[in-house]
Amino acid sequence: MGHRTGGYAMDWRGRRTSRNVEDRRGMRMTGGRGLGIGATVAILLIGAFLGVDVTPFLNGTGSVTTAPAPTGPNRIDDDQEAFVATILAETEQAWGEIFTASRLEYREPSLVLFSGGTTSACGMADAAMGPFYCPGDRKVYLDMDFFRVMEQQLQAGGDFANAYVIAHEIGHHVQNELGTLGEVNTRRQRVGQAESNALSVRIELQADCYAGVWAHAASGRLRVTDDDIRQALATAARIGDDALQRAAGGRVVPDSFTHGTSDQRQRWFFQGYRSGDPNQCDTFGAGRL
Repeated sequence: MGHRTGGYAMDWRGRRTSRNVEDRRGMRMTGGRGLGIGATVAILLIGAFLGVDVTPFLNGTGSVTTAPAPTGPNRIDDDQEAFVATILAETEQAWGEIFTASRLEYREPSLVLFSGGTTSACGMADAAMGPFYCPGDRKVYLDMDFFRVMEQQLQAGGDFANAYVIAHEIGHHVQNELGTLGEVNTRRQRVGQAESNALSVRIELQADCYAGVWAHAASGRLRVTDDDIRQALATAARIGDDALQRAAGGRVVPDSFTHGTSDQRQRWFFQGYRSGDPNQCDTFGAGRL
């Protein structure tokens, strides 16, 4: 597979970049006196990783000025955008090849970069929501400040950790393309909260596994090292539902989990990475997560 040991040396610079990035950055939060940065960050982290809309907690901290969709072709303007566009291009190549091998067509998603807030087919997108995939318009939404928060508050930073986050969201697009996402979301509407949460966990763990499949496919091209993989696994551990509930100072409530425990997220990412086979990512048929 061509990966090496030693150092965080994922080599992403100078590679092909995707044409499917929409840059809507430049808008800002305005108005209101605001919470302190520590309190705001803590609230955003809870919402981002536990699947909770925390915007009511931010009332009075600033209104979101939204950026409209750009009308012209996108340009790569800075290092942040170059990184995102490169990782997106790598997901396009990996999943395009996987779908073609199964005689399927992979329709490439778009990735929207924004700051503060913007609009999506799933409603308002703002920083409190964290990165997310909207099946309504087949787009991933990402505020780059999320990576800074992830590094400073969770000590879960680095290029490969950030790539893992993007690949996870693209995993949801893969689920959408295969019909899994729509089917499971329909089931979730028909069951109680605890069962709905359990289905959400299986969706999220499958997206983690798909992120691992991508890492397997891209490891040679990006010169992924063993340390890069450890970086992704450490990130998965820090964003497990149990770890985040402990970090928030509360008790661990398994019935409220929506993304999976630290151990589960690590295990499914590594299963995808080790096998490189999306068929090994059947979290819905697994007796043990």
